[in-house]
Amino acid sequence: MTNRIRKIINDPVYGFITIDDPLVFQVIAHPWYQRLRRIHQMAFAHLVYPGAVHTRLHHSLGAYHLMCSALTELKSKGVEITPEEETAAKIAILLHDIGHGPFSHALENVLISKTHHETISILIMRVLNEQMKGQLHKAIDIFTNNYTKPFLHQLISGQLDVDRMDYLTRDSFYTGVSEGVIGYDRILKMLTVKDGDLMVEEKGIYSIEKFLVARRLMYWQVYLHKTVLGAEKTLIKIIQRAKELIQQGQTVPAASATFDFFLKSTTSTEFIEQHLDKFCMLDDYDVLTTIKNWIFHSDTVLSILCRCLIDRRLLKVKLQAEPFDQDWIKTQRNNICHHLKIKETDCDYFIFTGEAVNTTYDPTEEMINILFKNGTVTDISKVDNALIHQALASPVKKYYICYYNC
Repeated sequence: MTNRIRKIINDPVYGFITIDDPLVFQVIAHPWYQRLRRIHQMAFAHLVYPGAVHTRLHHSLGAYHLMCSALTELKSKGVEITPEEETAAKIAILLHDIGHGPFSHALENVLISKTHHETISILIMRVLNEQMKGQLHKAIDIFTNNYTKPFLHQLISGQLDVDRMDYLTRDSFYTGVSEGVIGYDRILKMLTVKDGDLMVEEKGIYSIEKFLVARRLMYWQVYLHKTVLGAEKTLIKIIQRAKELIQQGQTVPAASATFDFFLKSTTSTEFIEQHLDKFCMLDDYDVLTTIKNWIFHSDTVLSILCRCLIDRRLLKVKLQAEPFDQDWIKTQRNNICHHLKIKETDCDYFIFTGEAVNTTYDPTEEMINILFKNGTVTDISKVDNALIHQALASPVKKYYICYYNC
């Protein structure tokens, strides 16, 4: 390889992360990748866990580091991975989240509707591929699972991928929630490949079970924490209200021309493809600065919602196993309408219900296969005496209600 490059990044989770490939460095240095510095990994989780202010760039580099370790381990076990495939897999994981909009999952299909972030990631990768003279073609094939070695894609997207390994490790670190700690280093050592598919050696079963349980605990304790849920739903209601006012012909200026453009547009995959340059200027700062300005908007609903979020006087949230009593909801609605002096139809912004669902292990997705010493392969949920049995493979659903606390 010509023009060898070696850069060291000091990461608080893993220590030093090495960038030693000029093409990888070129991708990292691109302005569209650098935008990930301005997008929080965990949206509003910092309102509950003050340390959770890390970004998508932190996570992306961490996942890259784990990919490097996984590829090194697999090669040491005799798995054939060419230098080109290695570089492509590293670039694919670096770019796996590049299509995220502001506040990540919180605003997905709200600000940018009808287009999943993975679709936008692919659109961005294709443009970068053109700019870099076709050097990302193999990375795109791996990312989209169109490559001849499926295990490379499984390292990026599956129930045991380096993406999940990093966000559990990193989110646990920054929140201080020890339940999310996993033995990522041991899991990487236990990875292997058989018939082109990624598998785990038999002696790694317990590490995988701990990984799956840690993910379950992190979802209910952190990602779906009721206060985090309430803040993210408030953000969604703010954007919905702003769009409703714009449709009614009212003036709702955003703090940036980029954010204003998307607020006033009806998006689709084709629309985003035509305006990728604008999308890649959009970040958390556009949204948060705008919300601060909207505190003073003449619309009562928009103003109150924005004040709630900025001042952390959030909607009250309750989670329970059964649907909420409709009579109780009606009483709360009446109280809110009277207290805020708003119309009945506007009360939907201040009291609403929904469902939160999480599955520990879904056997209908990319399975986690265990390779035994005798050469047999078994899905982890079917291993004798396995912790991840049928019960944990079923989704857990909780009903929630968010409401303005008068």
